[in-house]
Amino acid sequence: MGRMSEESLPDDRHADDRLPDDRHADGSRGEPVEPADALPEYAERVLDVAEGIPPGRVMTYGDVAEWLEEGGPRQVGRVMALYGGAVPWWRVVRADGALLPGHELEALGHYRAEGTPLKQASRAAEGHLPRLDMRRARWDGGEGAEGHT
Repeated sequence: MGRMSEESLPDDRHADDRLPDDRHADGSRGEPVEPADALPEYAERVLDVAEGIPPGRVMTYGDVAEWLEEGGPRQVGRVMALYGGAVPWWRVVRADGALLPGHELEALGHYRAEGTPLKQASRAAEGHLPRLDMRRARWDGGEGAEGHT
C-alpha cells in the first residue's frame, strides 16, 4: 500500500512470491496470503478518515473511532502511531488540544501553515507552546465529507 512510512516498510520479500511449483517463498503451498506490506482493514479505514480531514481542521482520536463506529481512541492512536506517517497525522489529535508529545514543533508548523485555530499558551505551560482551539478547529466530518465509512 502507498501509505506506509519508510520506517514501517517491510523487507523486499513478499509473502505471495511463488516458486515455480506453486509454493510460496516460505515453502508453504496453497492460496496466496495477504502481502506483508498490507495494512489491516481497520488501519486503512482510520487512515482514510485522517486523509479526509480538511486543512485547518482536526478530529480527536475518539471522533475518528465514533465516525467509524468501531474501536476507540486508543485503537485509533495505535493505528496513527504505527501507520500514520504517510497521512496528515497532525489532524488527528488529543481531545484536550495538546500538541503531540515529541512532535510539537513539526505539528505546530503544519497548524500555522494551514491556519488551524490555536490558543496562546499560558506562561505556566511547559515550553510555552500553544494548544489547539478545539472549539473552533474540531471537524465533525460534515461540510462536504465524502460518505460515512
